[in-house]
Amino acid sequence: MARGYLRIIVFVCGLLAGVQLPGFMDQYQKRVDAHLQEAQKNLSGFRDTADRYFQGDIESLIGYYKESNDPVFSGDAGSVEKIYRRWQMLRSEQEAIAGPWYTAALHLVFFYNDELLKETFSHYSYTVPLTPQAVAWGVGIAFLVSFVTEAFILAVFFGASRLVRKRRDHIRA
Repeated sequence: MARGYLRIIVFVCGLLAGVQLPGFMDQYQKRVDAHLQEAQKNLSGFRDTADRYFQGDIESLIGYYKESNDPVFSGDAGSVEKIYRRWQMLRSEQEAIAGPWYTAALHLVFFYNDELLKETFSHYSYTVPLTPQAVAWGVGIAFLVSFVTEAFILAVFFGASRLVRKRRDHIRA
């Protein structure tokens, strides 16, 4: 009887953990979008200048700033480049997580942006969404956790019972 309750508890814990994944992915994606919008706003003036004088090529604008004899321009080249590189990173991050749920999940597991992931974890608000995707994740994770836990427990008990049997047989002999 206790084993049955333990199975239920493990399954429910896996289910609750599993339904968090789509919520976390959603909050990560919203964080990326918000940072990308901010970076676009910061870059917009420089983009206008690049459109006017460099056929829209921001990298040419940055190169011009770096090579300028004016210390203000050459000094600001690094700042403009930093904003531009951040915008590129955020845009590629957004493209990576904008695909199907499984590619977004793989990206978050293996190729995440460390800064954005830490930020999402520190501001994460736990939810229990009842969307089909969240339920599927929850049931899948719950099954996996239950299966692995049960297999581990059975392996431990099977191994222990074999040792006891071996020892008992050795003592009898």
